[in-house]
Amino acid sequence: MISYLRGVLAERTQEGIVVEVNGVGFFVRVPVLTAEKLPPLGQEVKIYTYLHVKEDLMQLYGFLRRDDLNMFESMLKVNGIGPKGAIAILSGMNADDLRFAILSGDAKTIAKRAAGVGLKTAQKMILELKDKMDLEETFEMAMEHSAQDGNGMGAADNAKSEAVLALTALGYNQTQALKAVSAVEHGEQMSVEDLLKAALKHM
Repeated sequence: MISYLRGVLAERTQEGIVVEVNGVGFFVRVPVLTAEKLPPLGQEVKIYTYLHVKEDLMQLYGFLRRDDLNMFESMLKVNGIGPKGAIAILSGMNADDLRFAILSGDAKTIAKRAAGVGLKTAQKMILELKDKMDLEETFEMAMEHSAQDGNGMGAADNAKSEAVLALTALGYNQTQALKAVSAVEHGEQMSVEDLLKAALKHM
């Protein structure tokens, strides 16, 4: 119904923001990570939105990237996760980190970083969403987002990405590859070759 709002960032509150569009102020709930990236008050902002409608309530939820909105909507399809839970998850980790956690089956990290989301809910989300995600696409999106943010993926991120892709090319599945690379101690200090050798020991 409302794809996005483009207007002036008029207010910030603990619950969300107000975007003024042609003299009308729209209250939008946003994740903490989105709020941290917003421009100062008075500047123009574009927020991709999801309109949640209940019998007694209509509430907008917003994100700076359509990709974050897509991730939010995917979580809403999981039984037991509503808008508040999805916002809590995206307040603790961005969409890229969440996809990596889902692909690697890392329910503990999701539950730890998302306030109010238990381990069972995180495990259920992984079960229902993992098969809908692709490892290579996830890496490509993460690199694209890092480039858009102007910081690029660090050498450690690139090494880990290449090591995971190399393992999948060798025939290991995505979950095995991600878990093995993540299990390597001090992996951020290794070259791709050393990281790959160490990860193979965990396979």
